[in-house]
Amino acid sequence: MQELKKVLIITYYWPPSAGSGVQRWLKFSKYLPDYGWEPVIFTPENPDFELKDTSLFKEVPRNLEVLKFPIWEPYGIFRKLKGGSIKDPSKILEKGDKGIVDRISIWMRANLLIPDPRMFWVKPSVSYLTDILGKNKIDTVITTGPPHSLHLIGRNLKRATGVKWVADFRDPWSSWEFLDTLPMTPFVRKKHEELERSVLEEADRVITISPTFQEEIKAIFPRGIDLITNGFDQTDLPRGFTTAPAISKGLKIVYTGIIDAIRDPLPFLKALRAAFDGSAIPVELTLVGKVSDKVVHFVESDDWLATHVHLAGYVSHEEVFEYYEKANLLLLILTKTKNAKGNIPGKIFEYMATGRPVIAIGDPNGDSAQILEAAKAGMVFSHEEVKDIESFLIKFAQGDIDIQAGGEVKKYDRKELTHQLAGLLDEL
Repeated sequence: MQELKKVLIITYYWPPSAGSGVQRWLKFSKYLPDYGWEPVIFTPENPDFELKDTSLFKEVPRNLEVLKFPIWEPYGIFRKLKGGSIKDPSKILEKGDKGIVDRISIWMRANLLIPDPRMFWVKPSVSYLTDILGKNKIDTVITTGPPHSLHLIGRNLKRATGVKWVADFRDPWSSWEFLDTLPMTPFVRKKHEELERSVLEEADRVITISPTFQEEIKAIFPRGIDLITNGFDQTDLPRGFTTAPAISKGLKIVYTGIIDAIRDPLPFLKALRAAFDGSAIPVELTLVGKVSDKVVHFVESDDWLATHVHLAGYVSHEEVFEYYEKANLLLLILTKTKNAKGNIPGKIFEYMATGRPVIAIGDPNGDSAQILEAAKAGMVFSHEEVKDIESFLIKFAQGDIDIQAGGEVKKYDRKELTHQLAGLLDEL
């Protein structure tokens, strides 16, 4: 039997972290051995993230080697300044009325922590891994960002050892919409661009998740950019799960994931209320996951919405499928931002795998819309098309719209995507 080649995957997000950022490389790691590669994970020992899903530990292959190395992040200092009252640092950016400590902290994040608060992990990680690579016969490294500091680990390892290096961009860097929310000086903005160009120039291969991001990165630095989207894992579907939509009187809509400052469900909520307020059709919308305070207030302050919208809160990835099974329509809320066209959330593929039709709010010409259209799996409306959303919901509830997935969904299977990744690694 041929010996597997080793690849070191450097990722900030790893179980028990929740979300699509961890799913991407957790699934690649699961299937890489099938294609001749043995993954070794390098991740922080004590990362600072709020959303956790301990059920994901079951997904980690038993024989997978996971190296954990301590990281220092400055969020602890900020919490002390705030008296320990802030659990999630991202909440500060969403606050309308920011105090002096908030404003100072945001300015420091923007202008002193370059490219991000994980910058302090770069130098010690490079020192630690330089020794690891040689002793373990690892000649290929993958970094995935954000956080984009991790790409600097890959770059510096390549400079020090000559290791083959693949940089995976799950989001853009210098053109990332998140940076636009920060009070960044022109000097710092230029520094981001310089660091990004060094990564794009020195990496042996660069991967990204959407056709739009692929073209945007090429425009920053003219080179070949490989496209490997996120996808779905057929084994995630529980035993006995039926991919036929639930047959029930009325409308049962489910949304899963984060609702934050850049994912706005209000147009859909307004259309839902306009369509069914006073109607005899039973309607229920369930929001599964972390929901912004603004949206919670909007729902709770409206009598009709408060009755028909259920805030389920965060549940494990396993439990999500219980909600899918009861739904006859799935809601996808895409971002309405500079990077919206290239926004392909990981859950779009999971949605399609369930067999449920999808209604999405976002860019009708964006990458997600193209995927749904090709798979004949759903429809995308812009945030401004409230009347069209209302009309769609009424017709769907009355049975006048029948969406039957019939396109190429299988090409987004995680195993097939890993095959593509392995082929790329073989070419190095």
